[in-house]
Amino acid sequence: QVQLVESGGGLVQAGGSLRLSCAASGRTFRSYAMGWFRQAPGKERESVATINWSGATTYYADSVKGRFTISRDNVKEMVYLQMNSLKPEDTAIYYCAARTVPDVGVPGADYDYWGPGTQVSVSS
Repeated sequence: QVQLVESGGGLVQAGGSLRLSCAASGRTFRSYAMGWFRQAPGKERESVATINWSGATTYYADSVKGRFTISRDNVKEMVYLQMNSLKPEDTAIYYCAARTVPDVGVPGADYDYWGPGTQVSVSS
């Protein structure tokens, strides 16, 4: 069983930055791939960024490449999403998710555990 809790969301102006954190509990965290997903009102959930067990392999959605960075700390059992140059279209609830295999997965269906989410709002 893995429990995930996101933090760091909030309201920011366009062009600003936020850093999301995800605290994970579980004895085998370091063997899990992790991901950040988001869902805006009236839209489907989409993959934002994912990372394999070691941090050596990452995936980014085209819409966030060059602006967002995913990272992890296996000692602290934390996953981070650094978001720079935020745009109003980045407004959504952001979810942290864990996949009980070490390799990067992209679709949300690949992931087994989910946090409750944190709201990110970007004003123009």
